[in-house]
Parts: sequence; C-alpha cells; structure tokens
Amino acid sequence: MSIASARASRALTGDRCDAYHADGYLIVRGLFHPTEMALVSMEADRLLSHTDLMNTDNIRCRWQPHCESGDCLFETFDPVIDLSPLLAILARDPRLLAVIADLYGEPAHLFKDKLIFKPAGAKGHDLHQDYISWPTFPTSFVTAAVAIDPCAPDNGCTEVYPGVHRRGYLSPADGDYHPLPEREVEGVDPVPLVLAPGDVAIFGGYTPHRSAPNRSTTSRRLLYLSYNADSDGGEQRDAHYREFHVWIRGKYAEYGKHQTYFR
Repeated sequence: MSIASARASRALTGDRCDAYHADGYLIVRGLFHPTEMALVSMEADRLLSHTDLMNTDNIRCRWQPHCESGDCLFETFDPVIDLSPLLAILARDPRLLAVIADLYGEPAHLFKDKLIFKPAGAKGHDLHQDYISWPTFPTSFVTAAVAIDPCAPDNGCTEVYPGVHRRGYLSPADGDYHPLPEREVEGVDPVPLVLAPGDVAIFGGYTPHRSAPNRSTTSRRLLYLSYNADSDGGEQRDAHYREFHVWIRGKYAEYGKHQTYFR
C-alpha cells in the first residue's frame, strides 16, 4: 500500500475538537496504517544514510548532546520533505489535513517539516512553547507529530501541560527562542504522549511541552509536521524557511560560525 492510495480522511467529532481546544493537545490513534509506517521507517533509514548532509555547518541539520558523555549526536533534518517525495506526500495527506482543518474550522497549510531521529542517549528538550514572536509567525501554528517508532517515557517521548496554552505566549516577545521557567506550569500534571507507529499527537504553538533524554538503546523517530490556518497567512512554507534561514544563520554567527550553508 502506498500513502498516495490510502483511504480518505477521517473527520473529528465535535467533542474531540472541544477537548483539543480545552487541553491544547489531541492524540489521533492509528491515523496511518502499519504498512504505511513500515515504508516511512525504511525512508527514514534511507535518509539517515545521507551522511554527506550531516555537517554542523549545514543549517538543515540539528544536533543534541549525549545525555551522559556530552558527545554531539545528529538528531534532525529540518526541513525534510524536499529530500523525500514519500514524506512530502504524507505531510499533505488528506487524512491529516482533514484532522487539522477540523481543529481550525477551515483549511490548513503545511508550514514546517522536520524528521527527528532522537538517537539513543540524545538529551531531549527543555520546557518551551513552539510559537516564536516574529511578525510573520502564525498564531494558529499547530504541530502534528507522526510516530514512526513507539514513543514512551523511556525513550524521551514528548510531554505536554494541558490547559496552559489558554494563557497565550509566556515568553518575552523579542523574536527569540526562550525556555520556560518551571513556575509557568506549576501545579499542572504533564501528560506523556505515548504513541504507537501511525498515531499522531497534535498540539498548538502555545502548548508548553518538553522531552526527557532517550535512555533506551534505539532511536525514537518522529515526523514533526506543522501547519497554519488558511486565514492566518495561507500557503507560506517557502517564505517561512527563507526567513528562518536568515534567523538561524544570524544565531550561528553570534557563536562565531560564519561558514554556514543550506544543502
């Protein structure tokens, strides 16, 4: 079975949409068939063999320290769909777009795409919100994390803090990334997004989340696909990456890296 030939989209019930807006996250179980995910897994393996792309000067690549040794580990391709026609199809799959559109109440557009490998030992990410206070950044930003591998606490699954998104953006509106202090989620119990391959976890740009180190012996791969509402800028993925590349080159330059490139 190919992704392109998979069955038509499934809509969300009103109760599920209400729960998403109340909690700031939603899990859709089994959106993609195991056979499809087996193809995606093989594609992720193929992309991981592209060691020619894995350079610390290549701004497509993200890195994480090993949680014990501190060794630099390759973690992410961002973007990824231009490297993979298969993943490009999945990112705009009618089933997934229908779910996001139900949450918006209007059509959705792909905004950003990442393949996160999270190898064994990778550190994880601090508490944060995904929204960045750029004038062009959509407030409707929503991420759909498609599980390629099982995601659980032992391999550093994402955990979200339900309801806190209703307080809006919790960092200085200066256009930079900011980890959130613990006080912002005090008294709120985190929910680990435990997923099986083919499940999709959806959370908004204001939903605080974090992930622990991957203390298992294998990678925990996720396809991170982010969207914006039609009324919040329409199709703007290419424009976003042009702006993002200027921003990240500037960040690297602050640390003395001036030979960066995109490949």
